[in-house]
Amino acid sequence: MHWENLALALLLFLTFYYFRSVRVGHYPPGPRGFPVLGNLFQLDNVKPWHTFVKWKELYGPMIYLNIAGQPMVILNSRKVAEDLFDHRGSNYIDRHRFIVLEKTTGDSNIASMGFTERWRKMRRASEHALGVKILSNYHHTQTSESILLVHGIMNQPHTWLSQIKRASSSTSLSTVYGLPSLDLHDPTIAFMNDFVDCMDRVAAPGNYLVNMLPFLNHFPRWMAKWKRDAEKNYKIFTSKFENMFLRIKDETVTGNEQQPSFCVNLAENQKQHGMSDRDCAWLAGVLYAAGHETTSATMAWFVFSMIQFPQVQVCAHEELDRVVGQSRLPSFADIKHLPYIQALVKEVLRWKPALPVGVPHVPIQDDYYEGYLIPKGTICIPSIWSINRDPEVYGSDADEFRPERHLDNNGRLKDERNEGHVTYGFGQRICVGRHFANNGLFIQIAMILWALRLEPAKDNNGNFMKPSVDDERSEGSFLHPPSFQINAIIRFKEAESVVQQARDEIMEEILVHPDVS
Repeated sequence: MHWENLALALLLFLTFYYFRSVRVGHYPPGPRGFPVLGNLFQLDNVKPWHTFVKWKELYGPMIYLNIAGQPMVILNSRKVAEDLFDHRGSNYIDRHRFIVLEKTTGDSNIASMGFTERWRKMRRASEHALGVKILSNYHHTQTSESILLVHGIMNQPHTWLSQIKRASSSTSLSTVYGLPSLDLHDPTIAFMNDFVDCMDRVAAPGNYLVNMLPFLNHFPRWMAKWKRDAEKNYKIFTSKFENMFLRIKDETVTGNEQQPSFCVNLAENQKQHGMSDRDCAWLAGVLYAAGHETTSATMAWFVFSMIQFPQVQVCAHEELDRVVGQSRLPSFADIKHLPYIQALVKEVLRWKPALPVGVPHVPIQDDYYEGYLIPKGTICIPSIWSINRDPEVYGSDADEFRPERHLDNNGRLKDERNEGHVTYGFGQRICVGRHFANNGLFIQIAMILWALRLEPAKDNNGNFMKPSVDDERSEGSFLHPPSFQINAIIRFKEAESVVQQARDEIMEEILVHPDVS
């Protein structure tokens, strides 16, 4: 009888919670749900972006869902997303509470924090340290890691994915903390990647019911293992992040020479931003997580695209040969003269976004859009996958991989200020590191294509082993290509010696200045 009474009480609570959340108004169309629980069990927790595409065909660009009384709206078109998140951005600046993530980070993850003064301070500090005017401070690191990446793929093409992950981790750590180039076996990389995995796990939709049914948060610790795990992880991550930041802050205060880094900038401007040591430490750690996983996934999709569409490589090779030549490596000075490479970066980000479902926006007040009510507190999710393939924006060939769509008839970028996709998000919550990310992707892709031609590996009969163009796998919130192998063919005889010499100079620099690489 005890468990029967508990089940009855839970049902009554759910019913109350459901009806308390109901608003009077005309909601956008959407799939019919079940009583009380609504559409809770209709959500696809593995690859929801494909479900959103199907629903778009049935219900249009705005889809209303009811998750046990919690209203949710899926946005599937660029127009609707920009109208709400950009043009009405001040109302859609808040975030939905991911309770497990909040407790695991002490509510210090800038990407998921609510609209508070603390978030404003962290956002301003990030914009200051990653603004367009300061990006040249990171060019040396991004260039060096790109050289090490192309050298690794050139000499060990079967380890191409590990090479990408190493370059992504090392670039992020060097940019954030000023560390020298590191390998994947370094304990700092291992710790930071454990942090990334933990964040992805606790934020993934469907992993924790409390994120959809917040009343479960009132259960005591002994009944909620996730609470005990979250508290333990928060202490571990906080201790490490504070040690890493305070080491740099102490060096900054004493005036010792350091490589330009995000943490140096934070320490130098900490009083101006009004931030505590703990907030600075967590902001740096979260920035690493955001930069590492998205960059490595995007670069993996770049390699996937190159073996699928060899004609794109031909166009890229022609531009690189014409602008850079064959006696030197590409550099950031070439970026304005390599519009096809820039278009290629845009198209990889559009075609296979690392995060196919965007982070939810939440309206602060009730809103009406084209006659539909969007209640205060609604979870508004931009389906990045759908929006990036919106035929009203990209045409009937929106599903195809075609960098030329970003160029005009003269081969120039149509609009240098337009990303050409919405992978970085919207409005006042747009990715603060997008300019840094674009630079990193540009120099890595330019380096690889300057030196190499990428092909699928061959089987014993000499036939190419190429995955299907539609193959994909999801890991938490991230989208990755399937496993495959490549061959990396050196394009011309000078390429190997130029890359080797550049790599040797980098390694010598690390040996001479191990703390300031």
